[in-house]
Amino acid sequence: MDLTRDGGRLSMRRGIRLYVAAVCGLALTWGLAEFALGGHYPPSAIADAVMLCGLAISAELLGYVLPRSAEGTIAFIPYLAAVIVVPGWPSVFAVAVIKLLAELCARRPPFKALLNIAGHVVMQLVAVTVYVSLGGVPLQSIDGLRNLTHVTRAAGGPALLAFASALIVNNVIVMAAIAMTSGRSVSGVIHENNRSTFGVDFLAIPLVFVFAWVYAEYGIIAAATCWVPILGLRQVHRANLELERTNEELLELMVRSLEARDAYTSGHSRRVQQYSTIIARAIGLSERDVRDVSRAALLHDVGKIHEKYAPVLAKQDKLTPEEWAIIQDHPADGANLVATMTRLRDVVPAIRHHHENWDGTGYPDGLAGEMIPLASRIIRFADTIDAMTTERPYRLPLTAPQVRAEIVRCRGTQFDPEIADRLISSALWSSLFVPVPQMPGVPRLAIVTGSDDRAHAERRSARGA
Repeated sequence: MDLTRDGGRLSMRRGIRLYVAAVCGLALTWGLAEFALGGHYPPSAIADAVMLCGLAISAELLGYVLPRSAEGTIAFIPYLAAVIVVPGWPSVFAVAVIKLLAELCARRPPFKALLNIAGHVVMQLVAVTVYVSLGGVPLQSIDGLRNLTHVTRAAGGPALLAFASALIVNNVIVMAAIAMTSGRSVSGVIHENNRSTFGVDFLAIPLVFVFAWVYAEYGIIAAATCWVPILGLRQVHRANLELERTNEELLELMVRSLEARDAYTSGHSRRVQQYSTIIARAIGLSERDVRDVSRAALLHDVGKIHEKYAPVLAKQDKLTPEEWAIIQDHPADGANLVATMTRLRDVVPAIRHHHENWDGTGYPDGLAGEMIPLASRIIRFADTIDAMTTERPYRLPLTAPQVRAEIVRCRGTQFDPEIADRLISSALWSSLFVPVPQMPGVPRLAIVTGSDDRAHAERRSARGA
């Protein structure tokens, strides 16, 4: 895994400079020690390492972009295969050379290139150290090399542990740098970047072993022949990742289009998404459920994109009962719109019922208690918290203690009491009051949501629910 060239500008603050210097220093010191203590290797061993790692150039040029300025490739397959063919400094040297060439071809800034090269050198050193420490030997030195089952028994365990350790270390090195420059937690960045690739990468670990065996037994031509279909399969996976990313960007575009119609709702969906994610984690949902809640929260107001809402959202005066009835249609309209998208049908109930109240006084269907989908109950909290923490023409944003008091007051009427109790006692409670990053060019302005709906509709500044 690498840092990309264009995505996410790396800050040159002292902290990240020191971090990159530390990783580079570790790679250089450890690499020199491996060279000094690793003994003599014949030219054939060095050639094996260079030829195997050289196959990675094609993968390096076919990388796929991940969130938060990261890039994934399958270059690790030949890199780590070289570890068990030549478990010493030649494979480390080969990775450094090939990675340097790849960074020059990608024209990445020196700062990012240094971290990517150093991260891969450390990855290779970890793999070599673990493999040798566990009794691993060069594959060619194993008797009965033609028998893959025999070779697996002799070297499979050390090899698989070495590969897994190396991949984890490389991942953490890159993700820590991204976390430092984006202000997010390392665990959050790791989850975001690995949720679509983690399983595939670790399922590929046995493939690394087989790939190394093919090279050791049959040579570079056989390995290169096997490498072509591996690249093809990875390209299919890359296309799926890019399609998923395109879908996410289309959702963002839809939300931006909606919020561009009314300055008073600008940034609202993004903030509700952020708050909903925090609340979902605070009550202990799985990461998969958190992702579903997050997606539903981003789209919760998408029904307002219908033309019938434009004059109501633009109105400065008090809403009439007829206009208020129109506003109350937006959850159902949003659910119907999202239901047309096959991949989003799971979030339709959450969108339809995000204005239902625990006591059954909400809309559009008057559901009560646990009949309301859990995601809808979470979004209800987030929607109202955003209303309370956004500046109004008639009041300043509420403070954290004031928001807590309001949640306690509405516990059991508007809000699910169990979620209320778990949220306000959670360690994540304070993170709800950290400023939410806004979409570029979108100011944070007053909006109308949540429990303020009726009260705000009765003021001249009302803009709808």
